Amino acid sequence: MKNGHSFGRTAGIETICVHAGVEPEATTGAIMTPIFQTSTYVQSAPGEHKGYDYSRGGNPTRTALEAALAALERAKHGISFASGLAAVHAIAQLLNPGDHVLVCDDVYGGTGRLFRRLFAKYAIDFEFVDMRNPDALKSLLRPKTRLVWIETPTNPLLRIVDIRAAAEIAKAKGAWTVVDNTFASPIFQQPLNLGADIVLHSTTKYIGGHSDLVGGALMTNDESLAEQLRFIQFAGGAINAPQECFILLRSIKTLALRMQRHHENACVVAQELNQLSAFSEVIFPGLESHPQHALARQQMSGYSGMVSARLKGSFDDVKKFVSRLKVFSLAESLGGVESLVNHPETMTHASVPPDHRKKIGIDSGLLRFSVGIETAHDLVDDIRQALS
Repeated sequence: MKNGHSFGRTAGIETICVHAGVEPEATTGAIMTPIFQTSTYVQSAPGEHKGYDYSRGGNPTRTALEAALAALERAKHGISFASGLAAVHAIAQLLNPGDHVLVCDDVYGGTGRLFRRLFAKYAIDFEFVDMRNPDALKSLLRPKTRLVWIETPTNPLLRIVDIRAAAEIAKAKGAWTVVDNTFASPIFQQPLNLGADIVLHSTTKYIGGHSDLVGGALMTNDESLAEQLRFIQFAGGAINAPQECFILLRSIKTLALRMQRHHENACVVAQELNQLSAFSEVIFPGLESHPQHALARQQMSGYSGMVSARLKGSFDDVKKFVSRLKVFSLAESLGGVESLVNHPETMTHASVPPDHRKKIGIDSGLLRFSVGIETAHDLVDDIRQALS
């Protein structure tokens, strides 16, 4: 199989998206990786097989996908899962009772729920903290801190965490750094190059890109971590089906092109929202008004398609606004080619404790826009007509 290093370090990301992980099928020359829709494989003798014995442990379609995923982050190892939360779950299973974990306070609601509701009962101490100040982060690490969990841009407030600084601080204390790179995608941010140990993606989002599957992925250069995570994948069994692997492989081929359009459209939408008096705040790392715009420019090559904004008025005003949208659809998730709007307080982050939501600024007026690849002026016109 091809991998990210076959093209050399100078290969463009577009080339990697189109070619990495796949090669013509040996028997027929088919340019697309076949869907190996099988659960088991015939062995020539007990314990003697051609590299595959049972599809939970490995499947040729998933092997191709994992090579492509590794190439996207220029990593040595890519490991694919049935969902983004299955990938989060796998990392959490690296921990032991008594371990301390620092978690970005503005984190995906499902990640926080998994930590608070499932793993905290195993005597693992999850501490949710603001990671925007590296010096403050340094003071929070303890002797038992094993993991620093970062999202950047964060969900849904689009805060930026300095990956390089955080990774250096964690490494000095013997802790791993995990970066959820779902919002930026590998096209616009590559955390392993900035010192992270593991990169996480919900492949449901931008990598899948068409709102037609659920998946997750982990990428790493650490041999020991990769070995442990592959064992967790095999033993736990939270894997993609071959059909989903095939769809993801197809989607990766257009990832770079899609991300550029998401980025361009989000810039237009953010600038438009910023000019509308109906919104008290517009949050987008690409705006110079964003407090961490300079850091975003430094560690990202683009700003992706996520824009958050606060609508003035009551919750009833919010409900009226979203009900009038025609191009944007009210739905959870993000990263598809179609534009979505989400109300974090009642939707994706409803499981976050109310006092924590209030503390970090997830209120009834906050909306999160996932800007799709439609014609930009249609998106702007849709927002304007919904306000009128």
